[in-house]
Amino acid sequence: MKKVMIVFGTRPEAIKMAPLCLRFLDKKDIKTLICVTGQHREMLDQVLSIFNVVPDIDLNIMKQGQDLFDVTSSILLKIKDVLLDHNPDMVLVHGDTTTAYATALACFYYGVKIGHVEAGLRTYNMKAPFPEEFNRQSIGLMADMHFTPTSVTKNNLICEGKNEDSVVVTGNTVIDALHIILKNIETDLDKSIKISSKINKLLKFDTNDSKFVLITGHRRENFGAGFLDICEAIKEVAIMHPDIYFVYPVHLNPNVQEPVNNILSNIFNVILIKPLAYEEFVFLLKKSYLVLTDSGGIQEEAPSIGKPVLVMRDTTERPEAVSAGTVKLVGSSKKNIVKHIDLLLKDKTLYKKMSHAHNPYGNGKASDKIIEHIRRKL
Repeated sequence: MKKVMIVFGTRPEAIKMAPLCLRFLDKKDIKTLICVTGQHREMLDQVLSIFNVVPDIDLNIMKQGQDLFDVTSSILLKIKDVLLDHNPDMVLVHGDTTTAYATALACFYYGVKIGHVEAGLRTYNMKAPFPEEFNRQSIGLMADMHFTPTSVTKNNLICEGKNEDSVVVTGNTVIDALHIILKNIETDLDKSIKISSKINKLLKFDTNDSKFVLITGHRRENFGAGFLDICEAIKEVAIMHPDIYFVYPVHLNPNVQEPVNNILSNIFNVILIKPLAYEEFVFLLKKSYLVLTDSGGIQEEAPSIGKPVLVMRDTTERPEAVSAGTVKLVGSSKKNIVKHIDLLLKDKTLYKKMSHAHNPYGNGKASDKIIEHIRRKL
């Protein structure tokens, strides 16, 4: 029996790999091992609990004050021992995190096959995003199987010289995860009422009766002047639209917390809250009017439920959504952010066009496609 190990360590990875874990565990002809690094600890554990995924191995690497040197070296050394102990036939990593990069590097050194989920995303700018662009390009050099969300990401890899037989378009597993959570909320009345009650109490307004913009922001390249501009833009547009709420689950990083709290904490229609569990975030996303973000995955999730997305970055590794019209790049300049939020709030025709545009990231069957390919090839 072939042995596949799935490795992840951050909240976004956990969300996107959980559906794959669940589908693999259903298969009796493959032995599945789930290994978490704990690169994010509390946020990772929340996601594992929501999806009922129980790791077989937990490296628990998280320590206060770690930097990229610490995280990379810790994972590399600990994964070495895991590979020696369990000797898998293939290891699956996700995306562009330090966990994915260090794990792939360990597998490359050890000589075990690497499957890269969410492969082929590119900005071709090593500093935007940093270090994610380096991580995903490096994993692409080491991987044996590349599971890409779209034909665009597949073409990136073919242009880089990858063998076409090793590249498979699957859609994105985040859509699988989104479908699972939405179904759970919609079919479990008690859960739906509990989440709704908690969110409305937290926000101090009823999400069914009030229009709000959902904001997420934490990208390293926006730290400093970029984040100050972003916060000033949110402040200005909130004052321009006193009838609209602006809901911001604020990332725990001090580089985010400080400017956000200093600039936005006293604006009556800007609601700053702690990061939410994934179920609660999906509930909030579905209720929102539009999304302002510098994040990656939400560029895929929001269009799946008809929410226009304004991305506070100059480049994106997800150009398909921009081409489809579901996402617009607005950069991190105050003037541009204010202009485009204001436009979407006022122009119903533009809003309708973005909210009804085709989502290019699949139909929620990505995990099945990945598993079937591995069963044929491994």
